[in-house]
Amino acid sequence: MAIKLKKGFKQLLDEANAVIETIPTKDALALVDDPGVTLIDLRDIRELWREGKIPGAVHAPRGMLEFWVDPESPYHRDVFASGKKFVLYCQSGWRSALAAKELQTMGFGPVAHVAGGYHAWKDAGGPTEAVEQKPPKS
Repeated sequence: MAIKLKKGFKQLLDEANAVIETIPTKDALALVDDPGVTLIDLRDIRELWREGKIPGAVHAPRGMLEFWVDPESPYHRDVFASGKKFVLYCQSGWRSALAAKELQTMGFGPVAHVAGGYHAWKDAGGPTEAVEQKPPKS
């Protein structure tokens, strides 16, 4: 039996992309050294260990983003209170598009995302850095 959804992921992405700022990869390359921008990597930590990340990017797993952004949350992270522009990315630009829309809905910003994600970043020759796999804290 097939599940009948009111909205599929394609419609959700279309709706997000209609209201968020999408930064083309070639323009995003210039943001690495921009002091007014914080790049946010939404991917799972295992993706970072396997593939690296954009130098200087802050890792904020997608499942924790809204909690880390909200100053009322017990999980709030100070990096999100900096007043900078936040540019999100994931592997392909899907999670980051949905996340950017959700942050806008929360009233958080300025926020944008990178078209094509980390995959497009690497294809464009963007710099990357390895992420060391650390054992979990006990």
